Amino acid sequence: MRRWFPFFNSAPLISVVRLQGVITSGGRGGLSDRGLAATLERAFSKGKPAAVALEINSPGGSPVQSSLIGARIRRLAEDKGIPVFAFVEDVAASGGYWLAASADEIYADPSSVVGSIGVISASFGAHDLIARYGVERRVYTAGTSKSQLDPFRPENEEDVARLKSLLNDIHGNFIDHVKARRGSKLSTEADLFNGEVWLGEKAKALGLIDGIDHVKPFMQQRFGKKVKFRRYGMRRPLLSRIGGQLMGDAVAQIEERAAFAQYGL
Repeated sequence: MRRWFPFFNSAPLISVVRLQGVITSGGRGGLSDRGLAATLERAFSKGKPAAVALEINSPGGSPVQSSLIGARIRRLAEDKGIPVFAFVEDVAASGGYWLAASADEIYADPSSVVGSIGVISASFGAHDLIARYGVERRVYTAGTSKSQLDPFRPENEEDVARLKSLLNDIHGNFIDHVKARRGSKLSTEADLFNGEVWLGEKAKALGLIDGIDHVKPFMQQRFGKKVKFRRYGMRRPLLSRIGGQLMGDAVAQIEERAAFAQYGL
């Protein structure tokens, strides 16, 4: 049909999905599986794309949401038979790298920060502070572990050991995901799973990414100069777009800024 109607547009279509921000369980401004579900469905289905490109700029966040988003990307890619390419901007660290590893190939800028394959849990201890002001903490539980790691009570060695065990298990899941996705591409001469980060060229040498490149030139080289792009991204809530929920948005921005700042960004 197309050869008889040359005015039909036959240029390959590339769906570009932007994954920007901290990965959360549903907070405003963050990336979550529920928030991205419709966006990813459209990106893989609308217009029969030749490929899906993920623009990733994330310092990480929730390991569960990272896993759910990554699994959704793989299901759609396999169901539709569409290749997925990840392009790292400033950073794809921790959960951000989990998302990148869900693609078939990963590319980055020479100055992109990549890696941080580890797990962290941060809290605080305030029992000395409240004691100083004569405040008594009263906690009643059914179950010996119900109040573990209460920041208003002295730290318990058993609670810490239990938490570290959980973190090690999550870390193991992260490592399994990266090994399953990157396979023999990964270097065996360095410890890639100690939480360290690397810039683009070093990440390439270690097998964490496939090359140094950017979305448009890469896609034009792979699919031809006439390739077309259709962009997708998460929509902010209506009240947020018109200036509502200012306090919540401000807090979310501070938290996101802090997450990026740990990588010097």
